[in-house]
Amino acid sequence: MKNILITGANRGLGLELTRQYLERGNTVFAAARQPESATDLHQLQSQYAGKLHLVQLDVTDEASIEAARQTVANLTGHLDVLVNNAGIFPGAGPEDPAKQHLGGLTAGNALTFLKVNAVGPLLVAQAFLDLLKAANKARIVSLSSGQGSLTWKASAEPYHYSASKAALNMYMRALAAEVGIYGVISILVDPGWVQTGMGGSTAALPPADSARGIIRLAEQLHAEENGSFVTWQGQPVPW
Repeated sequence: MKNILITGANRGLGLELTRQYLERGNTVFAAARQPESATDLHQLQSQYAGKLHLVQLDVTDEASIEAARQTVANLTGHLDVLVNNAGIFPGAGPEDPAKQHLGGLTAGNALTFLKVNAVGPLLVAQAFLDLLKAANKARIVSLSSGQGSLTWKASAEPYHYSASKAALNMYMRALAAEVGIYGVISILVDPGWVQTGMGGSTAALPPADSARGIIRLAEQLHAEENGSFVTWQGQPVPW
């Protein structure tokens, strides 16, 4: 069985990934900014005693990232999979800033999205790299978006969200080139338009389907796929 770290595990796709990894018998470190109020995670923790560990983690706070790394390192000597799932979308939650139309753009709003969606995942991967290197064929799976594809981008909004995912793609593409020598494989995944608080109720894809596809991808990766950008079904996404 494997050790899995999932960021943003308290809701949406992160919660579903946590559930499915636990169902497969894995040990999951479920990271969230406020784990004490993550009711669904606490319910899962009572169901999977000893298999689910809740970790406080704010991906925009370097001290929080280091504290989370220490928490996990105190419980295990290696990580098999890191899922960079934490992210924000304009207006998708009470803490997610909106107003991403021309005339309402601000530097502060842009930097908020870049810190959460791009810089945060990079710093998390950096912090946990030693634990990933200690595993056999560890994987870093970072959830991107078709909105971050320059080729696919055809609409104006959301400006900052799209730019932050394009930045994430570059960061993780660069990371892949460096961590590959340690046997670690890093990929970017477009999870699809998922029925979550971020995707909305009109989205076409149930979270269970997307999560199942992402887990299957992580399990079947080969070295030559390091640095790739694919859909949850494993199809290539143009950069």
